[in-house]
Amino acid sequence: MRRRAFLGYGAAGLGALSLTLAVGWWRVDGPGAPDAAGLRPMALSAMDFRLTDHEGNSVGPKSLIGRPTMVFFGFTYCPDVCPTTLSDISGWLDELGPDGDEWNVVLITVDPARDTVRAMADYLGYFHPAIRGWTGPEPQIARAAAGFRATYERVPTENGDYTMNHTSGVFLFDAEGLFVTMIDYHEPREFAIPKIRRAMKKEAKAAS
Repeated sequence: MRRRAFLGYGAAGLGALSLTLAVGWWRVDGPGAPDAAGLRPMALSAMDFRLTDHEGNSVGPKSLIGRPTMVFFGFTYCPDVCPTTLSDISGWLDELGPDGDEWNVVLITVDPARDTVRAMADYLGYFHPAIRGWTGPEPQIARAAAGFRATYERVPTENGDYTMNHTSGVFLFDAEGLFVTMIDYHEPREFAIPKIRRAMKKEAKAAS
């Protein structure tokens, strides 16, 4: 599968980009970046935004209700945190086996100027096929981030380009669209998987 080429992709495809954007990474895109605003994310049913997925379909928060959901904010030019997290998510889904098929898994871009539908589709081809990419107009991205209580900002780099500072955790919601918990960046798999299964148990309880 294409995602199995991730290590090579990370070493080659992102190598030049990493050299370009790595300046200040710890501060603007890594663990040194600020956390979310500290407020609990809204229920998906209370959010209101419209985006487009990497296959050109119109999507929004209501599209996620009915199945447990993972949401991650990131961008395709991200040198380290985003590909690492998406690789982690791919591994979690593989470990879940058939249970992984029950999940909505979404990357919402914080860089819509560069992350077109085509760019998102090309990028996600290196990861688990269950992962969807959502993009759209900046005002709608801002509305989405506000609902999730995520933060992001554009930060200039020394070469005249820019990178994006953003919340790096993975948001988990149950099938009713209620926030359950977050998985932190680089959280060990032995802690991440139980959190994921806890969100699924909430789904099972709601269905019973």
